[in-house]
Amino acid sequence: MARRTAIGLDIGTSVVRAVELSFGRDGVTLDRFGQVVLPDGAVRDGEVVDVETVTAAIKELWSATHFGAKKVVLGVANQRVIVRQLDLPWMEQGELRKSLAFHVADFLPISVEDSVLDFYPLEEFTNDDGARQLRGLLVAAQRDVVLRNVQCAEKAGLRVDSVDLTSFAVLRAMGRQTDLTVGTEALIDVGARVTNIVVHSAGVPRFVRILLMGGQDVTDAVSEQLGVPLERAEGLKQHFTRIASGDELEMVSRTVATTAQDFVDEIRGSLDYYAVSSAGRPVERIVISGGGSRLEGLAERLAAGTRMPVVIGDPLWPLKLGRTGLDADQIEFIKPLAAVPVGLALGAI
Repeated sequence: MARRTAIGLDIGTSVVRAVELSFGRDGVTLDRFGQVVLPDGAVRDGEVVDVETVTAAIKELWSATHFGAKKVVLGVANQRVIVRQLDLPWMEQGELRKSLAFHVADFLPISVEDSVLDFYPLEEFTNDDGARQLRGLLVAAQRDVVLRNVQCAEKAGLRVDSVDLTSFAVLRAMGRQTDLTVGTEALIDVGARVTNIVVHSAGVPRFVRILLMGGQDVTDAVSEQLGVPLERAEGLKQHFTRIASGDELEMVSRTVATTAQDFVDEIRGSLDYYAVSSAGRPVERIVISGGGSRLEGLAERLAAGTRMPVVIGDPLWPLKLGRTGLDADQIEFIKPLAAVPVGLALGAI
């Protein structure tokens, strides 16, 4: 029996990244991983600005990585994606899909005609009037933003099979790591400019928030404070204890600490908001991933700021490793980067 394959494509603010997974009786195998850096400004806060540049990057990615197919699952996350919990009258899934726009029109700050809508059912319940209800997460994305992502993939010669919220992709990739003793946890995937926060209980999403903050904010702050190019600032951010000294070391250390604390405060504010609305399911730990999670001391700052244990996530741990062409050090390097594309590919099944 032929193995099925799926490719998850993540168009990030600074990088285009993709993984190819294959599915067989012996489990899921990571066959390929690749990424291409985008020039500054091609994607801004998760929204494609320069279609031609992003298209060229995707073409380069496919040429360099030799993916085995051109059908992809595409991710989307930016400030024009709305995720909120909503209660609707109970109905069959087919009926719900057909009438969703009618039911949610009054809850959106944008017109349903300009939106791509989805509804993730969480639970059924009976309200005080005895009526059967369906509680779930409404996802609404600005249609033109989604179509620009799709356009880039199609102009690169790919076929978009589906479009998924990157927050759900993070949950798919990381939610299976839940310690059975942990009831509810927060998954935090830190990108360059976009951070996905997903609170879940045993894989069921309870809260989703997309923050327009990430690792690039720290790089920008270091660049501005020291008056150095972004490339130098990125190196200082990641390795300042090794490559800086004297006044420069002190200034970088102070800038990184201040910017990282601002980020921690935003995370804590989001989790506090969740706690107020979901007192029965308190967050018990935090799992972090994404390129921005590599920032030195971030896990410790999050633990101190939230008073919760913080662990480093590994979206590759349940996967078998195929002939990726990557050595052990490279596999270790890509672990924090792979949550979104892995989760997108897993969504194909």
